[in-house]
Amino acid sequence: MKTLTLLNEKGGVGKTTLTVHIAAGLALQGYRVLVVDADPQGHASVALGVKRAPGLYNLLVRTATYKDVLVSIPPEVYQLPNGNTEGSLWIVPSNEETRVIPMLVSDSMLLLRQLQGLQNAFDVVLIDTSPTPSLLHSMIYIATDAIVYPTECEYLSIDGLAQSLRHRDELQKIRNQWGFQPLDIMGIVPTKYRASTLLHTNNLEKLRKNFGDKVWGPLALATIWGEASAMRRPVFQLAPESKAAQEMWAIVNKVQEELVS
Repeated sequence: MKTLTLLNEKGGVGKTTLTVHIAAGLALQGYRVLVVDADPQGHASVALGVKRAPGLYNLLVRTATYKDVLVSIPPEVYQLPNGNTEGSLWIVPSNEETRVIPMLVSDSMLLLRQLQGLQNAFDVVLIDTSPTPSLLHSMIYIATDAIVYPTECEYLSIDGLAQSLRHRDELQKIRNQWGFQPLDIMGIVPTKYRASTLLHTNNLEKLRKNFGDKVWGPLALATIWGEASAMRRPVFQLAPESKAAQEMWAIVNKVQEELVS
């Protein structure tokens, strides 16, 4: 089982959109996928048609069992038109109670231990995060194998990326003390990309200069993303032939390549 986290200490860059699309895409590829909604807004839960609930809070604070907090996502929510789903998709939902987890839990290893209990149940865990750093982020860093960083090609988003990378480097020291492998950058995904603007093209070039092939293909700004969000369906179900769907499938395929490498 691999645990991947979507992270950027800047809100609105597409963490949740990427989380649910990568999760659904991997499930369609035959993977058993679990989404952990670690954002108090609970938008990953909502995006998958699940009511906000204190699933993560109950798991970490009230020591609930997984059978009490796991919610299965019906295949019709994400499967392709006239298609079959070989994998499965589940979520640990979130709500505003997630915000107080860092105040009530001081054990930075707790999430890791909880996820280790799922080794035989899932192939991939995807964690959607809040932009605000907290002890919960520290727990996520400890539990994570690799990170996917979404970022807009604009100053504040790239600054959020830089802050996230600094915190990753700080948490590496703790991971090293426990003998864990280095926390990899799986990929950096430029989102809401506008190729017609000099600002975005220049910033994308800078990202590629600094991070090389860790920078994946951009997701272009398009109205279909808002439509898919409103309908709580992935773009590759709502508009399978669209450019947005093709770009997202490219991201899913990159994740799959990294998982098997």
